[in-house]
Amino acid sequence: MRVYDITDYGAVGDGQTLSTAAIQSAIDAAGAAGGGTVFVPAGTYVTGAIFMKSYIELNLSPGAVLSFSTNPEHYPVVSSRWEGVLQEVHASCIFGQDLENIAITGSGKLDGNGQPWWDKKRNAPEELEYPRPKLISFDGCRRVTLRDLNLVNSPSWTVNPIRCQDVTIDNLSIWNPADSPNTDGIDPESCRNVRISNCHIDVGDDCIAIKAGTEDTAERISCENITIVNCTMVHGHGGVVLGSEMSGDIRNVTITGCVFQHTDRGIRLKSRRGRGGIVEDIRISNIVMDDVLCPFILNLYYFCGPRGKDKYVWDKNPYPVTEETPRFRRIHFANITARRVHAAAGFLYGLAEQYISEITFDHIDISMAENAIPGVPAMMTGIREMNNRGFFLGNVRDIRFHHVTIENHEGPAIHVENGERVVVEHCESRNTKQEEMLLEQVTVPPSNPSEEEA
Repeated sequence: MRVYDITDYGAVGDGQTLSTAAIQSAIDAAGAAGGGTVFVPAGTYVTGAIFMKSYIELNLSPGAVLSFSTNPEHYPVVSSRWEGVLQEVHASCIFGQDLENIAITGSGKLDGNGQPWWDKKRNAPEELEYPRPKLISFDGCRRVTLRDLNLVNSPSWTVNPIRCQDVTIDNLSIWNPADSPNTDGIDPESCRNVRISNCHIDVGDDCIAIKAGTEDTAERISCENITIVNCTMVHGHGGVVLGSEMSGDIRNVTITGCVFQHTDRGIRLKSRRGRGGIVEDIRISNIVMDDVLCPFILNLYYFCGPRGKDKYVWDKNPYPVTEETPRFRRIHFANITARRVHAAAGFLYGLAEQYISEITFDHIDISMAENAIPGVPAMMTGIREMNNRGFFLGNVRDIRFHHVTIENHEGPAIHVENGERVVVEHCESRNTKQEEMLLEQVTVPPSNPSEEEA
């Protein structure tokens, strides 16, 4: 297959010359010829948004850098999703719609130069006429491959395939500062057949987040058949997150062989009334976590985002079950070690009208931090800071703990409010500060927080 060198089309790798038109010309030429490899040799090439074509591999050699402009005018406005909702947005640094057989490969670097975008988000959001660019986003594409890249300083989400099928993401190194806003690592959204492997992700928001649109998305397209294997996650608000945008369902997900270090949360599922959707058939195994706030979060009262502080979201009284009622079920955790855990061993809280159900914890070993820093395990109205707590469960059904060990906790190892068929088998508390019970079950009548708390 023919190779199209971007320097043959006028690109200059001096770190100063704007080469957007030259890079796009090389891609367009390859597309017109039916496909090919667009090659980026060593050098630093300044560019605005790049639009991919079908049957093209964009290959970056070692020493090649695509350095993306900080000028908003270099990112045309397109129609695509932002935080689960179809709207007008700045085109991503590399973008494509309704394509097939596309790839970005090589050991080179994509530098999003996100600092000016982050500063506007923090200090002058009114200056952002449209949502910030993502680093890589493909919408409605088939057979997408991203491999061996170094991705840094994304203006917002780093990799966001939307409504794509057959996606392979392998051996990426992703780095965004720990305090950079909304700089998720990899976010497959309403996609099918996604394979994420061998990636190292150190970011300012969720490391990997699986999404399926919100209640404001007309198309309810599920995100399903997802495998995540052999990845390392550092910092970030969550290691692997499902939701909160999940109105189109999330199902058939396996996560295995990963290491989480210093992430706020480990495995985190989040949604709320109004969004609907089901998360089901999830398997998480062979994970090691270190220095995390809370390893396991399943929260159906998540309040962040539009309308998140409405009474409908935070009210602990039961509501009628409708298509707006989300559901978590058939989620299984096995062979997981979590060390230096600060707030709680786990936090599971279902809706008063829709209990979280069919959850298992099998061969789990959790050790609380010696000098734990208090924190709020889940973003939910009425939950305050805690430290060294065990599992905190509310509105749950058919939960099984099998060979679970919790060390250095305070209070009961497993506290259950409004639980049905919670089974504890061969579990153990170790090195508690006083003699504590293993399981505490209580029935709590519905009560509403004050308007001030809400």
